[in-house]
Amino acid sequence: MAPDAQLPTGLHGGGGVDGTPIASEPPPLLESGWGVREILRKNLFKDTKNSILTLLFGGLILFVLFKTFNYVFITARWEVIYNGPLEFYMVGKDFGRTGISYEMLWAGIYTAMLAMGIGTGLGYNEEAPPMRLGARAAMIGGPLVGIVFILSMTRTITPTLLTVGAVVVLAAGNQLGRRLPQVVRRRSGWILLALTLLAFGLITDFTPSNIDEFGGLLLTIVVAFAGVSLSFPIGVIMALARRSTFPLIRPLAVGYIELIRGVPLISLLFIGQFALGFLFPPGATLPGPIPRAIIMITLFSGAYVAEVVRGGLQSVPAGQVEAGKALGLSPFTITRQIVLPQALRNSIPALIGQFISLLKDVSLLVIIGLQEMLGIVDVVLARPEFTNQGYTPEAYAFVGTIYWTLCFSMSRAAQRLETRLGVGTR
Repeated sequence: MAPDAQLPTGLHGGGGVDGTPIASEPPPLLESGWGVREILRKNLFKDTKNSILTLLFGGLILFVLFKTFNYVFITARWEVIYNGPLEFYMVGKDFGRTGISYEMLWAGIYTAMLAMGIGTGLGYNEEAPPMRLGARAAMIGGPLVGIVFILSMTRTITPTLLTVGAVVVLAAGNQLGRRLPQVVRRRSGWILLALTLLAFGLITDFTPSNIDEFGGLLLTIVVAFAGVSLSFPIGVIMALARRSTFPLIRPLAVGYIELIRGVPLISLLFIGQFALGFLFPPGATLPGPIPRAIIMITLFSGAYVAEVVRGGLQSVPAGQVEAGKALGLSPFTITRQIVLPQALRNSIPALIGQFISLLKDVSLLVIIGLQEMLGIVDVVLARPEFTNQGYTPEAYAFVGTIYWTLCFSMSRAAQRLETRLGVGTR
């Protein structure tokens, strides 16, 4: 074509190589100069049906928000929380019997926050897609609301300052985890394990039997953390054992998984409290009620984790194993370095769902007489100043808010982990 020749009709200098006009995409709403009014009209009042649904659900949402605001800030009587019992909700009514000082307890909390910060920092990946503003707000907003809600019930500034300090330690641990040299990262698992054991030692004053005097939120977190930490390796081992070709290991794994999954958790908790002693030799000292509950919750969750991980193992293409064999790798190396990482990555959404369910299952401890968050409500309402005074809704609303905060935080953190690992996107 000559330099001064006319371009084909419709190209305007930007068409395809064959002369076909390229369909122009409409500019984004904000870039096109549309205002908020036009955006609302396009998304919420597009036609008659959308307008009716918008008005219907908008009115319902406003009604719920109004009732919630009216209850929380006007009609509710929160003295059932801040007028003395807040300590019961946090650590239980028998925490004083342990002899553990609050300084020691906060030292353990700070150590745990440091371990969490380092753990999150180790997973930082510069190549991961940046978190969108809405996702970041959702991840931070839930825990922030829960913390502010709890701190609003305190009567001194000390808990607020200590909580701010814990957040600072968490952030510092995150930055430390990002900057650890590679040689230290190779030992990060041992470092986190050491910090976790140190935190547990500080929280229990290096006397594990003190855990039997725990209650409230402290007991809920300890049982849930122990259940998650212990059930995960059990589940992975059972999943691998179920796929084993060894004639003895596979039936044992199948028997364990099917036996545990065949009964409800509450039955296992009763077995742990009243029948677990038959497994110990005569004269042996039995563990306390809370360690026995942890054992049964761990066994219960481990069976479900095993099935989740088994699903992840089945999702790994057989070609991965064949490629490992072609390279001369041993079966153990193929499983550890090729199959298991992919299986765990694919299992993350289901695993997080299982762990959130485990956290909520801790509330069943109230049925066997343990005073976790839900059980401590009965203790508080039995006090003379609150008996038959109609404080039940406020007490359960407080406990429900804490449970929601914990579960929502786990969910948001898991979504962030999925985004970093690219689960479901590749």
